[in-house]
Amino acid sequence: MYLGLLLLWIVLNGKFTLEILLFGLVICGAVYAFCCKMLGFSLQMDLRLMKRIPLIVQYGIILIIEILKANGQVLKFIMSPQLQVEPVIVHFHSELKSELARVILANSITLTPGTITVRLEGSEYYVHCLDKDFAEGMDASIFVKLLEKMEAMK
Repeated sequence: MYLGLLLLWIVLNGKFTLEILLFGLVICGAVYAFCCKMLGFSLQMDLRLMKRIPLIVQYGIILIIEILKANGQVLKFIMSPQLQVEPVIVHFHSELKSELARVILANSITLTPGTITVRLEGSEYYVHCLDKDFAEGMDASIFVKLLEKMEAMK
């Protein structure tokens, strides 16, 4: 987090001088110390996050690919009036442990066209799908596997 704050400081200043760097080191140190004391941040937490960065980037890329694929499927329904949609509400249980991972999964489902997370209660998901084909394999999707990998990292 400290390096992210320092990088943000340098970018927002618009130029790079020794004075700006030194002042930024002090200011970002003070902000980081405040975050550690008041918001529960720690160096160990930052190191764990740094280990997860490759998986986070992979998750983002896969999310974009899935959004593009789902856009194509929805567009096919729109452009072909002879195709009949069969909306369905799917219920499934997830083994994700953290609330953050469960919410990320719910939001990823909602971001994907043709699906909306209607309800998330504990580990139970209720998802409305535009067509029954969109519901296949939702409980064991690549999103779930990547989030489980991130949770397993120490």
